[in-house]
Formats: sequence, structure tokens, C-alpha cells
Amino acid sequence: MPAEPHVDDALRFSNINKVFGGVKALKAVEFAVGAGEVHCLAGENGSGKSTLIKIITGVYQPEPGAEMEIFGQSCSHITPTQARKAGIAVIWQDLALFAEMTVAENIAFETLLGNRPRGVSYARLRAVAEAALARLDVEIDLDARLGDLPIAQRQIVAIARALVSDARLIFMDEPTASLTQSETDALLSVVRTLSARGVAVVFVSHRLAEVLEIASRVTVLRDGRLVGVFPTEGMTQSRLTELMTGASFTQEVMARDTGGRPEVLTVDGLSRPGEYSDVSLAIRAGEVLGLTGLIGAGRTELCHTLFGMTRADRGEIRLNGRALRMRSNRDAVAAGIAYVSEDRLVLGLIQPQSIADNTVLAVLRKITGAGGLLSSQKKDATVEHWIAELAVKIGKPGDAVSTLSGGNQQRVVLAKWLATEPKVLILDCPTVGVDVGARAGIFRIVRALADKGLAILLVSDEVPEVYMNADRVLHMAAGRIVADWDPRQTRLQDMEAAVYA
Repeated sequence: MPAEPHVDDALRFSNINKVFGGVKALKAVEFAVGAGEVHCLAGENGSGKSTLIKIITGVYQPEPGAEMEIFGQSCSHITPTQARKAGIAVIWQDLALFAEMTVAENIAFETLLGNRPRGVSYARLRAVAEAALARLDVEIDLDARLGDLPIAQRQIVAIARALVSDARLIFMDEPTASLTQSETDALLSVVRTLSARGVAVVFVSHRLAEVLEIASRVTVLRDGRLVGVFPTEGMTQSRLTELMTGASFTQEVMARDTGGRPEVLTVDGLSRPGEYSDVSLAIRAGEVLGLTGLIGAGRTELCHTLFGMTRADRGEIRLNGRALRMRSNRDAVAAGIAYVSEDRLVLGLIQPQSIADNTVLAVLRKITGAGGLLSSQKKDATVEHWIAELAVKIGKPGDAVSTLSGGNQQRVVLAKWLATEPKVLILDCPTVGVDVGARAGIFRIVRALADKGLAILLVSDEVPEVYMNADRVLHMAAGRIVADWDPRQTRLQDMEAAVYA
């Protein structure tokens, strides 16, 4: 059960307004967190969560009239340095750690900072780091290179570093987005330890189940306004979704019988040492085949081979009965296979480039005109079609794709690959970092594409996603397919128990 909030406030902000270029990002928002409380800040992308955090940490200044109180002290102005000295820390999704440094060096980094150069005492570094980890009741090799650690342990290092700077209030931005269930459970245990020792934690997460498990209260923002502050006791995921979006979403199994349809992609005995072994599967026309399993099970590695990025040592891939010999992803695209990577920021999009340029990136040859030059007319027509088809919310096609929300960025990635007119679409964790409303929109698109006959492989480590949205679900563990489920004949809890065992 979530801990009850303490009576004393770690911070209390009221009448928070923020305007960017005439657009009101926050409108009379109030936000308070109790000392030692685990609190959730919820809302869709663009609701104002990040803006509020940046005001609390001094990155942005609110409009005149704001009332701000931090650990009992009223203030009219906050700088990042003042916020840090007051005990406020933020652990962003990218963690901002040093991959080449050791665990001890990362944790105790701030002890090296000062006005005058001085020698480094590695014994002191280790002592500081060891004490911080002890406060979290965890053990990590202090001499390990940070870049060699799994993301779950790097999260712990980031938390420990915050404690070294005497943090009394820690904001965590999507801390479990890349974690397995067991790693998530371990992180939530650390959060409970922090709370028990008087450190307040504000969780920002799109995973509503863990929000309701760990937090005592949730503050909901929508379109820059405060919807309300609610106790998590008695709250359901569907009710929280309604509060965040202003709309209701039905949770029902979408599986259909696709057994009589022709096989489009067939995989037989595919193996690549150290990644996956003896994988066989088939995806039929108009079928959504789910593939789930813990991170490290070999799912993404299998996707890379199906998309021609790596080669299998054994086995065969057939498309419409014809064996494929792919030397690169160019061969995969030419054959009719498209791949939406789990990392849209790095592999899916070119952030500084425009929405239009990203949309046509995979079909440049198709939109050339006379003399091999790009045809502006063909480009504009392609962009206009897919922006409308996928209902991407944009300002102008020439705007940088980085200006879009996570859900709309993901729609641009889909548009890029659908423009290639694929026969098979591989979706590798397509909703990472996407809020609940945008997730529902993406899965409506997925179902519509399947209804038009597209064969889809839906990969996710979130079992409910594949359970609700796939026609069949494969379970991958240690590089092998170990189960094949029909969601219409399987309970979600049984599927989750098998995957997270």
C-alpha cells in the first residue's frame, strides 16, 4: 500500500502561470508535495508537466503573481542553483551520467566541484558513494564502469548521486520506461526506502499501474490546467486515464481468428548465437502478431535480422513464400518490410529536420522527378496524404519534428514507413514514452492497418499491450519462443505470471 503523505509540505506552489510566445503553457496551477510523500504528476504529453518541473527547479520563471514555498521558506524567485541547494533534484529520462566514469565517480561527482583545483581523494569518493548506496539499501560495484551497467542500476546511481547533494525532494521522469518488471519492482522498493527516510519523490510516468501502486496522491494536469489532486486509494487506471485525457477508453481484447488467411512472413529455425535460437513463426495477412518477453529476451535482435540489419547463422525468412537473402535493411525495404524501432529519437527520426523531410526519408527515390531531382509536388502530396491519414497534429510541415509531442512523433515514424507501401510492418515497442491517450490512437491506427491486410509484428515488454491489441501472442525468453497464446482463451494475469516469472 502507498504510504500516507506527511503533514509537513516539502513544497507548495500556487497560481503558477507560464506563457511562451502568447501560448499559455500553465494556467493558475497549484502543486504541493508532503515531506516524505511519494506523489505522482500525471498528464498527457503537452499537459504542462515538464514546464511545471522546470519552474520548480528554477529553469523557467513563472509569470508575476506566483506563490512559492520550499520546505517552509517563501521565495519570489528561484534559480537552478538555489533549487539544488534547497534539496530539489531531478532525474531526467536520459539520467545525465558519465558512461566512462566508475559508479563511485558518478555518485560522488559533486564532491569534486569547487572554486579551486585540488587533488582527488579516491578513498573519499568511494566512502561518499558507499554511504549513498547504503541509504538506499542496495549494493553496486563501486569500481564498475557505468556504461557497462544495465539501465536499472544506472537509475540507482542517479538516485544515489542526488542523495549526495542532500536532496530532500526528487523528481523522477519516466524512471521505469526501459525497465523489466523485476527491475521496476526493485526501483519501487528503493523509492519506498527514500520515502521512509523522509525524502519526497515525485513520479512522472505513463505506466499508470505503477503510479497507483507507489504513490499516495496524484496531481493531474490537462492542457496546462489543474484537473485536481486525488488519493490513489480507490483510483483505477481507467478513471485516471479519463482524468488525464477528458475521454474514456474501452479496455477489451481485440483478437480475431486469422487462421484461414495466407501467410505473408514466415520464419523457420532462425538462429544467431548469443541473441536468439531456433525461432519459427508466421504472420498472416491482416494479422497483428504480438511478441513479448523481458528485456534481453532477444526480441529486438530478432527484429534487426527480420529487417536485414543483421544476418542469422541458420534458418530461413520467406516473404509470400519466397526466400529472402537480405544483405542490408535496404534489401528489406525493397522486399516490403518496414521497421519502427523502439528508439525513435535516435533511429526513427532526424530531430533537427522538418516533419516533411522525415516523412519522405524512406521514399526519396519515389518522389524524384525529371533529371533525378526531388519533386516538390510529389513530396508535398506524400506528406499531405500521410499527415491526414494518420491524423498527425502539426503546425506546419516545415516545422522541426522535435517540436511534436511523443505520440505525434511516433505517427511521423509510422508515416515514413507506411509511405514505402510495406507488406510487413514491425513495431518494436511503439509506445515507449507515449502518453495513454496517444497510445490508444496509435493502436487504433495499427488495427486499421491490419484491417486493410497489412501483416504486423507488435513487439512490447508491456504484456497488457499485446494482450489487448494482438490476435496472437508469442512469449520469447532467453532467445527462444516458449509459448503461443490466443488472448481470447488466456487470462491476462496468467500471461503476465509466465512472462515475469
